[in-house]
Amino acid sequence: MRNLIAFLKRFQVFLVFAGLQVIALSLYFTFFTFPRSQYFTTASSAAGTVLSWRNDLTKHLSLSRTNKKLQESNKDLLEKIPRNFVQIQKHLYTINDTLYKQKYEYMAGAVISSTVDKTNNYFTIDIGSRQGVKPGMGVVSDNGVVGVIHNCSAHFSVIKTVLTDDINIDVTIKPIDLNGLLKWDHKDAIYGNLTGISNDQKIKKWSKVYTRGSSGIYPAGVLIGRVTTLKPVEGEAFWDVKILFSENYRALQTVYVVRNLMLEEQKELEKQIPAPVVK
Repeated sequence: MRNLIAFLKRFQVFLVFAGLQVIALSLYFTFFTFPRSQYFTTASSAAGTVLSWRNDLTKHLSLSRTNKKLQESNKDLLEKIPRNFVQIQKHLYTINDTLYKQKYEYMAGAVISSTVDKTNNYFTIDIGSRQGVKPGMGVVSDNGVVGVIHNCSAHFSVIKTVLTDDINIDVTIKPIDLNGLLKWDHKDAIYGNLTGISNDQKIKKWSKVYTRGSSGIYPAGVLIGRVTTLKPVEGEAFWDVKILFSENYRALQTVYVVRNLMLEEQKELEKQIPAPVVK
């Protein structure tokens, strides 16, 4: 107690000054509008800055979950595109739920490993047989075609991308409907080549190239790229067509594995095609 009294006596001048200072500042901010508003503005700004930092941190931590939700939404929208349905009633003009049956489904996945500068390039994604993925299924992105499932485990799959030497995706050039196969020349990840394109028609620069859909791996009409240059193949009636891919494979992060719900039926029917007779 004596120590407390001694302390108060020793610093009584300073304590009286501090008390009067607090009273003066309280009266100042209470009765004068401008300093009060400045105080609240500064306090609000500081609080707003802290809240902004917290919001940015929260958004960053939840970015993966948000992207997954957006990808699932995109998958649902993809499945509603008309090219993923097959018409089961013909020559009818009334639109109802029995006119079309869904032909393609999509499974959303994320790219966790990839290469683009090798002779043959493969991507690894985070979904596998547990999610219904099987070898041979097509893979697309929001911007175009990615490749074909090469193999898969329970939780992961490896994609043989369009940046390989034997991908052989059947394509068509619109609007002139010239058909051919997609190839890659191992030179650049942004360009591909089309082979088997008949030179009986002129092809305009920047014509769009789409999947043809005859193999059943992809729906018809998935964008692949645009024509940049073409030159005649010497001694043959074909164009050598160079295209600019619609997808940037160096930055690809999300993909969709395509499931053809009618592929088995198509394969069973095609097995019945007679083999060519060798003479």
